[in-house]
Amino acid sequence: MPYLYWAPGPQAHPVPKDARTTHSSGQSFEQLKQECLQRGTLFEDADFPASSSSLFYSERPQVPFVWKRPGEIVKNPEFILGGATRTDICQGELGDCWLLAAVASLTLNQKALARVIPQDQSFGPGYAGIFHFQFWQHSEWLDVVIDDRLPTFRDRLVFLHSADHNEFWSALLEKAYAKLNGSYEALKGGSAIEAMEDFTGGVAETFQMKEAPENFYEILEKALKRGSLLGCFIDTGSAAESEARTPFGLIKGHAYSVTGIDQVNFRGQRIELVRVRNPWGQVEWNGSWSDSSPEWRSVGAAEQKRLCHTALDDGEFWMAFKDFKAHFDKVEICNLTPDALEEDAVHKWEVTVHQGSWVRGSTAGGCRNFLDTFWTNPQIKLSLTEKDEGQEECSFLVALMQKDRRKLKRFGANVLTIGYAIYECPDKDEHLNKDFFRYHASRARSKTFINLREVSDRFKLPPGEYILIPSTFEPHQEADFCLRIFSEKKAITRDMDGNVDIDLPEPPKPTPPDQETEEEQRFRALFEQVAGEDMEVTAEELEYVLNAVLQKKKDIKFKKLSLISCKNIISLMDTSGNGKLEFDEFKVFWDKLKQWINLFLWFDADKSGTMSTYELRTALKATGFQLSSRLLQLIVLRYADEELQIDFDDFLNCLVRLENASRVFQALSTKNKEFIHLTINEFMYLYLRKSRGTTRFKSLASGDLSISFSSSTSWWLTLVAWSESSPEKQMGPEAWAATTPDMVPKLDQILLSNGVLETLIQPASILGDAQSLWTASQRKRL
Repeated sequence: MPYLYWAPGPQAHPVPKDARTTHSSGQSFEQLKQECLQRGTLFEDADFPASSSSLFYSERPQVPFVWKRPGEIVKNPEFILGGATRTDICQGELGDCWLLAAVASLTLNQKALARVIPQDQSFGPGYAGIFHFQFWQHSEWLDVVIDDRLPTFRDRLVFLHSADHNEFWSALLEKAYAKLNGSYEALKGGSAIEAMEDFTGGVAETFQMKEAPENFYEILEKALKRGSLLGCFIDTGSAAESEARTPFGLIKGHAYSVTGIDQVNFRGQRIELVRVRNPWGQVEWNGSWSDSSPEWRSVGAAEQKRLCHTALDDGEFWMAFKDFKAHFDKVEICNLTPDALEEDAVHKWEVTVHQGSWVRGSTAGGCRNFLDTFWTNPQIKLSLTEKDEGQEECSFLVALMQKDRRKLKRFGANVLTIGYAIYECPDKDEHLNKDFFRYHASRARSKTFINLREVSDRFKLPPGEYILIPSTFEPHQEADFCLRIFSEKKAITRDMDGNVDIDLPEPPKPTPPDQETEEEQRFRALFEQVAGEDMEVTAEELEYVLNAVLQKKKDIKFKKLSLISCKNIISLMDTSGNGKLEFDEFKVFWDKLKQWINLFLWFDADKSGTMSTYELRTALKATGFQLSSRLLQLIVLRYADEELQIDFDDFLNCLVRLENASRVFQALSTKNKEFIHLTINEFMYLYLRKSRGTTRFKSLASGDLSISFSSSTSWWLTLVAWSESSPEKQMGPEAWAATTPDMVPKLDQILLSNGVLETLIQPASILGDAQSLWTASQRKRL
């Protein structure tokens, strides 16, 4: 399942200097290096050990690999020899040509290269066997530390290596990227654009050759001038065609780098050329303008030198642009800014970032084809307030990225099919429900749902407010995601699922006995029989009564309320603090119970006796709880079954715990309704008492509460919704019955006589049936 990542709101786009330390020790590269130098030892990375676990997770090496440091492989190792260039990259025995194509493109942008490969490291003075590289991941820069032990066979590097055997920057870069993704095997298969984004934090664009614009040559030329990273690819019709060689020497299903674009005079004509590189370091195009083609005989030596033309089998070659379009199927461009390559002007872009999760049963609703669940997806409000210069619309780019799928490959995770839709926002400041999407079409959407790590598209819409909904294609698929929104003018974004709003009615005042209705008088008489002379119901008595009553309801699926649940109920309703329910408290709870039963039946759409977790958001809202997606995810994880259904007893437990937590929070938030401030002693006291009966909130809150601990409403509800009950030993119903042998027959007789059970579970006369209850709650919101 995904991490339940929660950000407080839109985040700023980070800059590379803010790279976060990732080593498990918490120490930075410099700290680890200095520690090794002081000890006189070479660094050994416990996070990514020199063992088979760092190599493969589903297979074993066919030959015995030996981990060696560069100084054990060659006499005079160099980190970078004569500058880091595209010719330093030669593929080894790992199927990561996509990564190598990205590295080759990276070497063409010296500023981006220096960002990924910090220059404060070498095999010279101060060498300690430790190196580090920086990668962009989901809108933050990470500093990845490694040791320099590399897998070898017969003293030769097994994976990525430089053409010069004394140079090791590329092999160490590959190792750092393997660590970032969990293993070397995790790097098998991929798209060059994925690594390009990780090297730059840029924005991806993909062009299909069949649909390329007429000015595609100019687009490529502009991209290279702006420092963008480019790759190209030939599609395969089947797995059997993977790495099949065409008659012209090109490899299908293989990632290439686009390293240059230029024109040459040939027999009085200007010929457009594209330079491409095969990361294998060999196997080249053999058609027109290939290394040894006759066309070069008509080009002067000076012109050939300017174009860096050589007849070496080094994997790099020129080809005519018309042949490039005819033989390659796709070009991927990673732009360092979102500026459209069709335009000449360079703009300053505003960027906001949202982190979220699709969680099965709560926020993994699938695409619009699945109307019943689509509305449960995360919803982000986008306010476009300023038009583009001289235009009537607002330009923006949306990039949706699913997180960590490569890292999760070892657990069977695949890249999901993702996309998004944009709707015009109605005049409501709330999560849109199913009916809205039933009757409204989207204003814009991603071009397609596709199984890529990131989907991005450009849009132009009139100023206004919109709702952006990222989703997987199929419902119930789990993943974390990062959503980036780039806009030319400042755009305001807000997560519609991050707010918590609680609107609970005040408990009704007790009715004096002489003013009770006939129905209330009958209810009091019944309570007297159940409670006995003390006119108070204990948790054990409440457990017996509730289970006896609810098991008679044939239209709800019900297991059994535990003693802990009944103690939670008493904790909610007990205002006197004696751990029991008096008549007025019991009456208020009974009215709540009938209301909750009716609500549960209303949302049991298929009459199965259970409620779908996707309806939980609306059901809870009808009871006064508007919860964040994070809270809903936690509730579903705690209370739902494998089929994403909730029984009534779990629904009841959920409501009791939420209302209990809300009442506590309201009692303690005397100065600020959004926060409470507690000392650690008060916090621990509340935490341990929350399931043991009533805490005297007023006395606890009356003093001067310290700012030693601060909790928001959402955080507090999260704690209570997820935490386990008190670990103390509890008395179960069987043990209670054994200690009170006369009580059980008495309760049975009372509950079964004169149709009392049927009377107890009738709908509350004040509330009416479930439909009127639901209508009332809707009217209240409007």
